Amino acid sequence: MKPTLGFALCGSFCTHSDALAVMRSLADEYDIVPITSYAVSSTDTRFGKATELKKKIVDICGREPVEDIVEAEKFGPARPLDIMLICPCTGNTAAKLANGITDTPVTMAAKAHLRSDRPLLLALASNDAMSGNFQNIGRLLQRKNVYFVPLRQDDTVKKPHSLVADFSLCKECVSLAKEDKQARPLFR
Repeated sequence: MKPTLGFALCGSFCTHSDALAVMRSLADEYDIVPITSYAVSSTDTRFGKATELKKKIVDICGREPVEDIVEAEKFGPARPLDIMLICPCTGNTAAKLANGITDTPVTMAAKAHLRSDRPLLLALASNDAMSGNFQNIGRLLQRKNVYFVPLRQDDTVKKPHSLVADFSLCKECVSLAKEDKQARPLFR
């Protein structure tokens, strides 16, 4: 049997095409359980419609995404995942995780997953990562079983506080997190 990977998507809509590429790259190796935030499940943007994104997720994973808190809570001891990846992880979701707030399917799934001492990997995409959210990143770096995909600035002129995960490293980082290792250097 393939290991089970919880793959959660949050609302950094401009990075969804990258996230889907990561999902595709992991599909042969893992049984992927998709999880979406409320924003992802219901928001149409200039990057695409929510229904189209959901169809792409189902095509890759072969199952409907978990879209509510009740189902997401089961990822603790009752329905364990081997590893969970939040890709993309918004600054809003990172802040909630750092402060114990569980009010979306993604944050509830992460909380339930961490309750079983299993690895959680974050592929951050946040416009305020190096300002309002920097303290939350620091808190999460200190948490047991929480790992980050290495980060880079995506536009130092127009978005000087923004950091985005290097999505090309996600597959490698999943393997490292399973071995209790953080990819280094963290900031590229």
